[in-house]
Amino acid sequence: MTKAMIIINPSSGKEKAKSLLPQAEDLLGSLYDEIVVSETKGEGDATRFAEDACRNHFDAVVSMGGDGTVNETVNGLAEKEHQPDFGIIPLGTVNDFARAIGIPLDPEEALQLISLKKTVPADIGKVNERHFMNVLAVGAIAEATSNVSAVQKTKMGSLAYFVEGVKTLINKTPFTLTIEHDHGSWTGKTYLMLAAMTNSVGGFEKLAPHAEVDDGKMHIFIIKDISLPSILKILPKLMRGELKEHKQVEYIRSSSIAVTASEELIVNVDGDEGEPLPFQAKVLRKHLNFFVPDFKEISSKGEK
Repeated sequence: MTKAMIIINPSSGKEKAKSLLPQAEDLLGSLYDEIVVSETKGEGDATRFAEDACRNHFDAVVSMGGDGTVNETVNGLAEKEHQPDFGIIPLGTVNDFARAIGIPLDPEEALQLISLKKTVPADIGKVNERHFMNVLAVGAIAEATSNVSAVQKTKMGSLAYFVEGVKTLINKTPFTLTIEHDHGSWTGKTYLMLAAMTNSVGGFEKLAPHAEVDDGKMHIFIIKDISLPSILKILPKLMRGELKEHKQVEYIRSSSIAVTASEELIVNVDGDEGEPLPFQAKVLRKHLNFFVPDFKEISSKGEK
């Protein structure tokens, strides 16, 4: 007997999740013998629901919500003995992982692709004892983005993160960061560190254009200068996917990192406030199977 669980955040997509639910139940009902709908009401619910799906050997889990719901679901599925296939119906503002793996941003199109039952394995990250999909960030700019309100995201989309980040540039000073990585270590003054798992961060799909969702690597960017002249030069390179080429940017590619700082800082995890530094992070390569479009083929870069 095959079973699928729908984990739904009813407030996502201006409550579009609720209107889409009957269609999701009908489609999954044609593919699996039993359908269970689990509606989140608060923080951590999606993680607990996903853990239940693993314990009870469900064949599939489908997340209907934004990046926060995806992150919580991943934390419920990761490192379990039994892991259902994972479907994402993007209903958030940014939907970074859906963008990266090729899932349509139109929720109805994303739902229909599950009927193809095509899955591919993709990486997830682990920071201390928490799992993540897209990005770790350290610095005042990163901390500010976790304060972006739902209203701001609705009105401005991914631009809301950029605007909130720019506000923090005034009167900010650099901090000293040490990053241990696969090839050695880096120590220096910086304003911002990003460790990206995919090519899409905050809706910017060219931050790390060479990142693949199954390459086993984090793509680390260390921004050493955020003065106005420097920012004006960095932005065009960011838009062209050439951020790592800027002289004020250090770029590291590594399967694991250990990060310490000269002052008290918090690591931002997939856009939400995480834990105080120091932290250790690593890639769990090809750890979960995701439903993708039939045309999607992931070409790994291997361990180069």
